[in-house]
This record gives sequence, C-alpha cells and structure tokens, in this order.
Amino acid sequence: TGTAVAGENALVLAVLFYTPSLRAPMFLLIGSLALADLLAGLGLVANFAVRYLLRPPSEAAELGAAGLLLAAFSASVCSLLAITVDRYLSLYNALTYHSERTLGFTCAMVLLMWLLCLGVGLLPLLGWNCLRDQSACSILRPVTKDNAAVLAVTFLLLFALMMQLYLQICKIAFRHAQQIAVQHQFIATAQATSTRKGLSTLSLILGTFALCWIPFAIYSLVADSSYPVVYTYSLALPATCNSLINPIIYAFRNPDIQKSLWLACCGCVPSTFSSRPRTSSDV
Repeated sequence: TGTAVAGENALVLAVLFYTPSLRAPMFLLIGSLALADLLAGLGLVANFAVRYLLRPPSEAAELGAAGLLLAAFSASVCSLLAITVDRYLSLYNALTYHSERTLGFTCAMVLLMWLLCLGVGLLPLLGWNCLRDQSACSILRPVTKDNAAVLAVTFLLLFALMMQLYLQICKIAFRHAQQIAVQHQFIATAQATSTRKGLSTLSLILGTFALCWIPFAIYSLVADSSYPVVYTYSLALPATCNSLINPIIYAFRNPDIQKSLWLACCGCVPSTFSSRPRTSSDV
C-alpha cells in the first residue's frame, strides 16, 4: 500500500512541477497534499521495514518511522482542511478573493502548516512513546494511549470543521446556481444538473474521508495494545488508502491536470476533452 501511495502521489507532484501553468495557489495546496501523501507512503514502507525486516529492531529507527507517519498524515489532513478553507473563501469572497490570494501568502501558510506537522512528527522522539512502558502503548505503537486519544480527538474536531465548511460551501454554491439561472434565464433542468454535480462532489469528498478515517479514529480512542492486531490493521488499511484516493479526487479530476497528463503521456489532448471552465456550481 505504501509503495502504491508513494508512486501515485509522485506522479501528481511531477505533473505540477513540470507544468509551468500549474503555479496557482490552488495547485500549491494540491501539491502540499500530494507531498504529504507521498511521505505517508514512504513512512508506511519504512515502518514495515523497521517492524518486520530489521532484526533486532532499532529504537531510534522505530521512533523515526513513527514520527514520519505522524508528520505525513498530519500534513495530509491539514492540507485537506486548507483546500476546504480555500474553496470556502473562494466562494464566500468570490469578487475579491482571487486578487487577494497571492502565491506568496499561500506559500507562507503552507510552510507554517508543515512546520506545525513536523513538530507533531518529532513528538515520539521527544518523549511521546511507550518504549519504556509497554503497558501504556496504544494501537499506534510507540505512541501512548493518552497521546493517541489526543490525536484522535483533534482529528475528529478537524473533521467536524471540514464538514461545517462544506455545508456552507453547499449553501453558497446552491445560491450562486440560482442567481446564475435567473440572470441567464437557464432552464430549470440545467440548474438542477449543475447543483446535483456539486452535491455529488461534496458527498464524494466527505463520504470518502469519513469512511476512511473515522472508524480508525474512534478505535484509537477505545482500544489499546492488548487488542488483537488484526483489528488495528483492518481499520488502518482504509485510513492509509485515503492517500490513494486523494489524488483521484483532488488532482486527476481537475481539468488542467488532466490536460497536462494527456500532453505528457501522448503529446496531445483528445478532442472529447472538455475545456469548459469550472464554476462555483461545480464546487
């Protein structure tokens, strides 16, 4: 899973890096998400190697692999939140946001976010571990039960914030669709189709994120290291697969990235490729 996650997100980063036209703040946030998921994939591979291939296991290597996973998945969730905030503000301040949102400001915010997540990743090395007291271990070994509970509660709060923002996005997009329909005298079916497309996108984003992460977060609150490891892996696998799904939702569905991929793969863009610009109704 880690290898697949790393390879898929490396492709997204390569497309963003080698395409000069993809330098807008929105693509910087998508790149931040892809980088976080790439590191998560590498962290999964490193964690597997430390746990099952390194004999005897090194304490420093175990803490380092755990820290890499914590930092990467924290950055992934925070990047998803940043994309959500960006979408909300671009609709809420539709007239001024694109002029106010500069690439430098977005870079500074992304850098600050990554510094915070790297600090989270250093916590196991700074004492957030149970290597000296195995009875205090959580399912997220070597993180302690108390610290795992803090991480799980923080994640649930971030998810609640994302859900609230997407509900607001849905309301604003629906209102915009109604206004456009009235101004341009669109037929009702066209407006309904556009609104349904936006609602399906929101449902896909929230539903995928919730199904992948919430069961594992709740399990982290109630379980400890004494629980059968098969339960942990069966719930951790969907959470890690979220990093496989993120590029599909946030990158490969984007028309600009699709065009760059077609140009990179075959040197042309198919005639059926839609060049219609995205609107607020598309969310």
